[in-house]
Amino acid sequence: MKKLSIAFYWHMHQPVYEIEGTYLMPWARLHAVKDYLDMALFLERFPKLKLNFDIVPALLDMIIDYSNGANDIHSELTCSNIEDMTGEEKSFILNNFFSSRYETMIFRSENYKNLYQKRFSKDVCNIEDFSAQELSDLMALFNLVWMDPIHFKRYPRLQELWDKQYNYNLDDRIEIINIQRDIIREIIPTYKKYILEGRIELTTTPYYHTILPILADIKTSIKSVITTEGLPASLGMFEDAKEQVKRGLDRVEEVFGVRPKGIWPPELCVGPKTLNILAKEGIKWTISDEGVLASSINFDFIRDFKGNLNDPYHLLKVYEYQGAPINVIFRDRSIPNLINFEYAGVDSKMAAGDLFDKIKIIQSKLLVSPDDTHLLTIALDCENCWENYQNDGNDFLERIYSLIEKDETLETVLISDYIENDNHKKPLNKIYSGSWIDRTFQYWIGEITKNKAWAYLKSTKDDFEAFVKENRKNPNIENARRELFIAEGSDWFWWYGEPNNSGQDFVFDYMFREHLKNVYLSLGLEPPERLNQSLITKYEMPFKHPSRSITPKMDGLISSYEDWYYSGNISMIDGPVFRESKNIDKILFGCDENNIYFRLHVNKGSGEMSFIERISQFYIYIRNATRIGHRAYVRLISKTDNQYPILREKFEDELTLTLIKETLYPVRFTRVLHPNMWTLANPEGIKVEYKEVIDLTIPFETIGVERGETVEFFMANTDLGVKNTYIPQEILLSLTRD
Repeated sequence: MKKLSIAFYWHMHQPVYEIEGTYLMPWARLHAVKDYLDMALFLERFPKLKLNFDIVPALLDMIIDYSNGANDIHSELTCSNIEDMTGEEKSFILNNFFSSRYETMIFRSENYKNLYQKRFSKDVCNIEDFSAQELSDLMALFNLVWMDPIHFKRYPRLQELWDKQYNYNLDDRIEIINIQRDIIREIIPTYKKYILEGRIELTTTPYYHTILPILADIKTSIKSVITTEGLPASLGMFEDAKEQVKRGLDRVEEVFGVRPKGIWPPELCVGPKTLNILAKEGIKWTISDEGVLASSINFDFIRDFKGNLNDPYHLLKVYEYQGAPINVIFRDRSIPNLINFEYAGVDSKMAAGDLFDKIKIIQSKLLVSPDDTHLLTIALDCENCWENYQNDGNDFLERIYSLIEKDETLETVLISDYIENDNHKKPLNKIYSGSWIDRTFQYWIGEITKNKAWAYLKSTKDDFEAFVKENRKNPNIENARRELFIAEGSDWFWWYGEPNNSGQDFVFDYMFREHLKNVYLSLGLEPPERLNQSLITKYEMPFKHPSRSITPKMDGLISSYEDWYYSGNISMIDGPVFRESKNIDKILFGCDENNIYFRLHVNKGSGEMSFIERISQFYIYIRNATRIGHRAYVRLISKTDNQYPILREKFEDELTLTLIKETLYPVRFTRVLHPNMWTLANPEGIKVEYKEVIDLTIPFETIGVERGETVEFFMANTDLGVKNTYIPQEILLSLTRD
């Protein structure tokens, strides 16, 4: 076989969570102790392994801040005496210290599981329900489960603290945070060491992870968006785009002593003006996505039913852009999707073996290639997927790195080294303007709320420029410019509006407006009143019970939303902690005296989240809690051995909705007519409508529920009957027929 070079390229990114010296969210700290150091420490175990990393300069600043003793609200509370806490602070703990993935993090601790179930067993939780000791344990365990398992071996005291599980005191909690700081302090020296040894190549992004094509050329960026309503005609931020790139390069060079040769354009967004900006700054290469390459060279990347490319040749080449002196590589899209969304629930050895097989299939198709050099680029975030894996992804990475290192026909490479030695580059006559999602910029612009945020940013930018023109020597201009640059970052626009939901959108909204207000305050100006008003028109809790009975219009149209005002609500959170493949974005539910009602908001995603056409199924399991009839266990297949508490329960009715792309198939209804035996039943009276949303009506009479009786139920997303997500994960929902 021809030798295949592999570039593992791991992107490290968090938005700026700091406002006036206080970090409002803990994710930079927690990902630092869960992902950033251990991802590099694999080099200690594999002598031939070479890795490429990208770090956003703003994240680098946060790592340095935490190394020097900075705190976020979570760490401050963790290191505080509970007896001195206010009721508001205790409520914050109960509302925010369960932000851990149940399957892989909470599940590891019996105490954490019990606290979780106690907290979410009812809609309203009073702080009086939790003792001071329970709050102390909660804070300790939250911080412990967010640390990569490798650190428990590296720090024996950390293992002792984990083994304790109960009765944590203030000294224990302070010690946990101090060990986290020790781990964070190792990050920069470790990367420096491997950079000098030629084992790591480090690249960077514009300073605050801004979408360069939008800042540089908004007219081109909005060609494929849903709406331009509310958008300014121009942004006037081309110079800002250039400055963010330059400052990012300067900062990384200042800290690591090496100026990056490559740039990771945020969200792999590129366009002609973006490449020109990078080339003029001396950047040798950049990266984008397979979809952008397809549109740039007018080539369709066709995959078989297993997701393997029929012809991988064009994706494995380095391209010389003809419009500017810069090289461009393009990542394989399917492999990041597998790592992000598919492999997490599979046995790690099997998942790594499957990926290795796919790499070898790619390699086998190079026999007909006219060239001797080929680069497979595996590029994705190195943080947001691993909490979905057992053992934080260590077993998977250990296995795939081992398989590659033992194969003499494969090699891992530093991207710059490969490009410099590649004599078979291909010309790239044009570059398509797009991102990794749908080849558009729709997730950051072109939606009503996003457009309003851009208008706010543009107005603030104009006011800033007007001030600078008249007051060029004002010493506070740079402080104001920094706040403006932060507000140009991609994350604010990602979380505003549809379709994403962080579960903490109101915090992102607050931070965005505060950074804009700080532009004015830095210059001694009064911020406009509009910045005091949230851009979010409505705020929904990720979970709530129905507040009263409802009889909604079941037409499958979002326009009839008002009928659901008093319904229960479950939102499928996808960040900033979790970004997983979801079939359903949100579920509304409720009942009246005759029927149970469900409204399912289908996650239509980008259309590119998986290269295989999915068969998505939604299950509802129901039982009568008042009268016990024949029951049976659920019939879903699980990818792991983890047993959810809810799966120990038995149910009487099973309802299945099947969605293949945009087609909703007839409801399948089964009942338990004999103990532990499911039998197909008549779905008489069950109605479903699907236009924009799925509206489902289940008559109480069909499931044999009388007035005054209560039903208990839970739901599940699946792919081909294999469990994807349980909703909720460890408690049953209930409704009572009036």
